[in-house]
Amino acid sequence: MFHKEGFTIISISFLFTAAIALAANYFIDLVFLQKTIQIVALALLILVLQFFRNPKRITPKNDHHIIAPVDGKVVVIEEVFEKEYFKDQRLMVSIFMSPINVHVTRYAMSGEITFSKYHPGKYLVAWHPKASEENERTTVVMKNNAFGEVLYRQIAGALARRIVNYAKVGDAIVQGTDAGFIKFGSRVDLYLPVGTPINVVLNQKVKGGIDVIAHT
Repeated sequence: MFHKEGFTIISISFLFTAAIALAANYFIDLVFLQKTIQIVALALLILVLQFFRNPKRITPKNDHHIIAPVDGKVVVIEEVFEKEYFKDQRLMVSIFMSPINVHVTRYAMSGEITFSKYHPGKYLVAWHPKASEENERTTVVMKNNAFGEVLYRQIAGALARRIVNYAKVGDAIVQGTDAGFIKFGSRVDLYLPVGTPINVVLNQKVKGGIDVIAHT
């Protein structure tokens, strides 16, 4: 199963791979070179298919849990000053996605969207300290009775060139459902109330829609 945001790129990649394979057969007589070109084209197609895969996840709904919004590795757990929306101290949990991770963004909790904003920007590597302030990104705030307001930020990486964000102010959202997509490498930061009990540790690999990041 593939994400809808990848349908155009997948179609183009299929056509490109077929064209390369046929051209290699037609124009190149050296069998070794011909097969090498075809294998490389096929490998690139498989990489595209893997990037846009959208595995079905069954999320146990729990208003007292914050679940992982994306697949990836936990690279930051620290208290920081969130300057865009809260303008106070928050507990940040940052998840880095490599190009081979699933890049679907899922809602970390059920509730309502109270803020959603897109910021154009640079394409620094996703783990760069200034990426959360200078890269292309979206800022979204969710609210429910258990946690109050929780902010998440989709951040484009060095390879990413488009962030897709479905969250609109006033939307009623359901934990684990599709919140967007980041194409080709990225990171998502969660900003939780200070003192929120955390269920993960640094360098832990998490699955979006499955693993519990924090609880009340």
